[in-house]
Amino acid sequence: MGRDLSRPGPRRTHGRRRRHPALLAACGGGFLAAGYLTPDALAARIAEARAGGTWFGVNVFAPSPTPVDAAALHRYLEELRPEFTVYGLTPALPPTADDDHWAAKLDLLLSDPVPAVSCTFGIPPAATVAALRRVGTLVLQTVTTPEEALAAAGAGVDALVVQAASAGGHSATLDPSRPLAALPLPELVGAVRAVVSLPVVAAGGLATPADVAAALHAGAAATMVGTALLRSDEAGTSTPHRAALAAAASSAAVAGAGGGSGHATMVTRAFTGRPARALRNGFIDRHDATAPLGYPQIHHLTAPLRRAAAAAGDADRVHLWAGTGHRHATTGPAAAVIAAVTAAL
Repeated sequence: MGRDLSRPGPRRTHGRRRRHPALLAACGGGFLAAGYLTPDALAARIAEARAGGTWFGVNVFAPSPTPVDAAALHRYLEELRPEFTVYGLTPALPPTADDDHWAAKLDLLLSDPVPAVSCTFGIPPAATVAALRRVGTLVLQTVTTPEEALAAAGAGVDALVVQAASAGGHSATLDPSRPLAALPLPELVGAVRAVVSLPVVAAGGLATPADVAAALHAGAAATMVGTALLRSDEAGTSTPHRAALAAAASSAAVAGAGGGSGHATMVTRAFTGRPARALRNGFIDRHDATAPLGYPQIHHLTAPLRRAAAAAGDADRVHLWAGTGHRHATTGPAAAVIAAVTAAL
């Protein structure tokens, strides 16, 4: 059994987005996203978060490579060449291996401990978990099934972040080749709690007070939201992403008045080689069926194209991560969004 979530930290993470320090401060605490940052950049964000005076944790990508067949990678590169040509770019073969600076980030988190660390994509070795706990860090593991929860408990983590398939962005599944189970979050929380006694933080598709209340009623000790904050003032969401979310919200209002069905999300590996939920756009329509598994190689292959598209305001060729509750995302201060989502508590 891990440490009690009643200690300062995760119990207070109702509705906190794992994003940048400005959003973290606006929400009164939460998790910093360490993915794709260099160790120096992560250290700077940690320093900024500390200066803000709020509780925070750091979310890291634990090594869990999904090898991609070389022939499949070359085929996909050629398939994407016309997309790159739109911006005068030439697709390049990505590095064959990349662990997102795992060892260096771990060294940083052990030498300059933070209140909490959550791991995603892979479960760190028990010795790593023990080392983090020895320096006073609360260790959480993101899981998507009861079986993953059991494995995480075996590694000695303090708590679990239980992520439903309704979550926006990457799925934390330990097996990207396996279809995601479309289990409602409260049911998934219940299934995990039936096999593991660790405290649970519920995540995925939480966009309304009723969603949050249902997750807590199912036995979660705390909840996290992400998509609900993407249009908030402090979110730092790209212009095309924000515009696409606004269009989805508008189309939902039209649908409610008898109009069309609006924008839908779907799980795709077209952008990164790993299942992730996004607003459906042209890139997904053109490449979802043919994209190979292969993370992080596919991520690195498409990254220059996505950066160029975002800079150009091209929502057709950028990843528009969003959960199933995206139509509830509203503008305004992040604190107001959190207050609205947790109004029933």
